[in-house]
Amino acid sequence: MQNSDKTMEFMQIAMKYLPEAKQQLDEAGVELKAELIQPFMSLFTKVMEEAYELGRADAQKQGE
Repeated sequence: MQNSDKTMEFMQIAMKYLPEAKQQLDEAGVELKAELIQPFMSLFTKVMEEAYELGRADAQKQGE
């Protein structure tokens, strides 16, 4: 899978949970502005890429 394909999948996952995150932030009194979303999406993508690579390495170890 290409890196850009993974990034798109990770973004789709993030968008799936964005309404829930927004609701929790609203309840906590934190306003979620569009210009603030991008840095968090970039961070989310980095976390997902690392988790993906960790899972892939784990699967390779189990297949040995």
